[in-house]
Amino acid sequence: MKPLRHLLLVVLVVAVTASAFAQWRRRGRGASDSIRTARELDQHSTTTPTWENPAAFKNDVFTFARIRYDSGGWGRRGGGWATDMPDSDLNLSFRLQQMTSMRVDPDGRVLSLTDPELADFPFIYIVEPGNLSFSEDEVAALRAYLLNGGFLMFDDFWGDSAWDNVEAEMKRVFPDRSFFELPLEHELYQRPFTIKSKGQVPAIDQGVESQFSGITWEQQHDGDTRTVHHRGLSDDQGRLMVLATHNTDNGDGWEREGESDYYFHNFSEKIAYPLGINIIFYVMTH
Repeated sequence: MKPLRHLLLVVLVVAVTASAFAQWRRRGRGASDSIRTARELDQHSTTTPTWENPAAFKNDVFTFARIRYDSGGWGRRGGGWATDMPDSDLNLSFRLQQMTSMRVDPDGRVLSLTDPELADFPFIYIVEPGNLSFSEDEVAALRAYLLNGGFLMFDDFWGDSAWDNVEAEMKRVFPDRSFFELPLEHELYQRPFTIKSKGQVPAIDQGVESQFSGITWEQQHDGDTRTVHHRGLSDDQGRLMVLATHNTDNGDGWEREGESDYYFHNFSEKIAYPLGINIIFYVMTH
């Protein structure tokens, strides 16, 4: 991890010293539903963060919750629910704790949509949903969760087929609601960071190569993958309850920040972290 120079300008940021970035170590094993141990995998980032909150904040923290799903698989339209974890979830959680006044749980959660504890988590994250198919029980559970104040972020899916699949699955959840392109005037883009464009975060290999080629999009998918879309669904009061970040990979921006100076400064620092922090700030203030 590296200092977030741009992020230090935000009003809500708390002061940190350079030594804070050096206090890292590999995570140990823990409960099976913890973000850091939900599956065995190589951690791509050079280090992953660890921190503790005072005991008084044990039940007063934001917790990153990732959704486990059984459908899909590694196919043309999408990948798996565990893509980029645990590094992406841990790194974003740490940056949120580091750069804002929020207290953040160092042990995120992995849940299914039908988990009785789902309502305890205001934010849930689904990655690589291009081949996702909800069960009828999941449809009902997700509808209830979102209408009761929850928020869902879809991330890291590319091309027309993947989008068509996500749109069709959410039509099952809300037959009477349609996705809309989120305008940059939306309050989600205004604080804590002012976001003026919908930047594309590529996979790290393409991100590093883009400094020479100028190309960031993933071309192995159907349709135009050059254009980033942030599409939303709102409830009857206008609260944004679903955000789908399409043709971009914010999770890689969080996960792979420690592997390349170019990738870090151009994609993690400028795009993925500001957007992720703004989304969670929106969720926690609405």
